[in-house]
Order: sequence, then structure tokens, then C-alpha cells
Amino acid sequence: MNLSNFRDPQAARAVAEAIATCSTRPVRLMEFCGGHTHAILRFGIPDLLPPTVELLSGPGCPVCVTSADDLSRAIALAGIPGVILTTFGDMMRVPADRGRSLARARAEGADVRIVYSPLDALEVARQNPTRTVVFLGVGFETTAPMVASAVLSAEAEGIRNFAVFSTHKLTPPAMRAILDAGEVRLSGIIGPGHVTTIIGPEAWQFLPQEYGVPCAVAGFEPLDILRAILALVEMLETGQPGVANAYSRSVRAGGNPAALEAMERVFEVAEADWRGLGVLPASGLRIREEYARYDAARRFPVEVQPAREPPGCRCGDVLRGVLRPVECPLFARVCTPQNPVGPCMVSAEGACAAHYQYGRPHPTPSGFAARRRRGWGEEA
Repeated sequence: MNLSNFRDPQAARAVAEAIATCSTRPVRLMEFCGGHTHAILRFGIPDLLPPTVELLSGPGCPVCVTSADDLSRAIALAGIPGVILTTFGDMMRVPADRGRSLARARAEGADVRIVYSPLDALEVARQNPTRTVVFLGVGFETTAPMVASAVLSAEAEGIRNFAVFSTHKLTPPAMRAILDAGEVRLSGIIGPGHVTTIIGPEAWQFLPQEYGVPCAVAGFEPLDILRAILALVEMLETGQPGVANAYSRSVRAGGNPAALEAMERVFEVAEADWRGLGVLPASGLRIREEYARYDAARRFPVEVQPAREPPGCRCGDVLRGVLRPVECPLFARVCTPQNPVGPCMVSAEGACAAHYQYGRPHPTPSGFAARRRRGWGEEA
């Protein structure tokens, strides 16, 4: 794939002009995915948009939405003698309660190791047969199939010293919860590209059908996102909400059947605890009874005290779109990537980290006009 085709300045200007021509009324669009937030700010997309189009970040950062209680449980698992806890690097510095983190637990003697995939964690289990290796399963429908595959591989090989602490979450229920709460009025949704590659665009039909809110699935290049915004504006202008696929090179009707089948075999739908949203029914994935031997929550039922959020942290409000990162009183003053107070500043997909790194202003008429006058093509 030639990425330059999706970063073509002339094509981007043409789509931005089409958005400006088409848009006659104020609209507020939420990009669900944290990867979209970073791409939007990195490529200066807000500067290309007319003042009628407003963008908000959503809850699509899996590290950020992992609750402090679940993280406290992971830290407790890491402290069990004979356990090796494996996790993605983003999780190491996320604060739980009273400044506790996996990084601090490791510094205090726990065996916590960074891996790049659940299959890497399974390899750690192969290499350490006398110890139990627990993989902290974090993520949405994108990562859950890989974890399911690791469990199925462990079962096929007869590996018994491997377990998963599943905090996996499902994206559509979170979007439904935000709309039901009514804290922020949304006109349209930029659907997550990688997630929809797994679950298929049909999973978002409830948005136009039940809420009258259009959805456009986007990839992660500038043209992907601009075309999705154009599709949303066109649906809103015509009053015909639907689900548009602006990422057709990866997203297909029906999603990925093999990935869905692996998830269905290993996981069942359950409630999940979301930072910022609370406990949502049917929004998470837990390991099925027939694979209970690989469920760390069953094998090691740890008890933790209810965790307190870091004082002053507004990450939960940012995840719901109620607050912009720059409106948090801690942003860039107390909370920075070097000294993060909350997970929205820790994670590579966090909205606070994106706003801190790229420092893009919100779209204004003057910014839009200036960018149109001088052309587009440079990155931040």
C-alpha cells in the first residue's frame, strides 16, 4: 500500500473544500478511536475543517478505559509468589490507587514483563514451566482475537501454566452509553477502523436506526479521516443517517469471520468496568467456563479495596467527551507525559497525550481560512 496516496495534499484540499461547501449547520462529531485522535492532531485536520464542524475525542483508548480497580487486581496478581505478569508497555505506568502502578510493583520485586503480543506471553510460559504466566488482556475487539488464539494454542499444546486476566471490552456498548447519558450532544460518529475490521460495519447500524446518528468508519490516514467526515456531513445535510465505510480497503461486510469465531470460542459477553463510564452490562469479555483453567480471575481470586482516582484527574470526563484535555486544570501543568497523573496522558492512544504532543488548537474560522490560503501537505 502506498501511503502517499492517502496523504496527497491536492486530494486532501479537494475533500476539505467539499466539506466546507456541503456543511451549512454546526455539527459535533466524535472520533471513537484514540488512534484517530492522534492522526487528526498530527496531520492538522482541525485546521482544514470549516467552523461548522467540531471534533471530540471518545473512549477508544483501551489503556485509558481500564478501570483503576482492574489495574489494582493486576498489581495484586503480580504480587502472588510464583506468578510472572506479562503486559503491554503502555500499562506499566498507568496509576491505580495511591500512586501504585505495575512499574512500581516491578521496582518492589514483582516479576512484571513487557510483551508485544499474547503469543509472546505464551512463549514466556513455555520457557518457565514451573511458574504461572498471567497475561493482562487489555483492549477491544481488535486484540481479543489474538488473546483467544493464545488460549487455544495453550490448550492444543497442553500448556497449563498460562492464564489471562481479561479486561477486554466491546466498543458498541460504550458508544451507546455515551449517547444514552446525554452529557454531550453528538451529530455523528467516526467509527473505529481496526475494530470494525473485526466486527464489520453492520455492528454500528444501531446508531442511525435507534439514535438517528450517522456513522462513518475511517482509516488512519488524512484522506481516510477527511472522507469519513465528508460522508457524515453529507448524511447530516440530507437528513439520511446511515453507516458509511470510508475504510473499504480493510473493512468488509461481516468483519473477519476467523477472528470472530476465535473470540466466540474462548470468550462470552459479560459486564465490564470502564474508567469514566462505570460498570456497563454486556460490554466486556470473560473467558468461558470450558477454558476456566486459563482464566486468572478464577485461578487467583484476589480481593482489592475500591480504588480512588488520582486527585484532580479528569480523564474520565475526557473519555466521555464532556471535557477537552486542555480544559483539565492539570493538563501540561502538573500532568505531562514525563509525569502523568492519569492514563489519558500515559497511553500512546490517550487524548491528553495527543493534545500535549501535537498542541493543535481547536478549529476556528481564522485557522481554517489561513490553512486554505497557504495550502496543505505538511505534518505537525
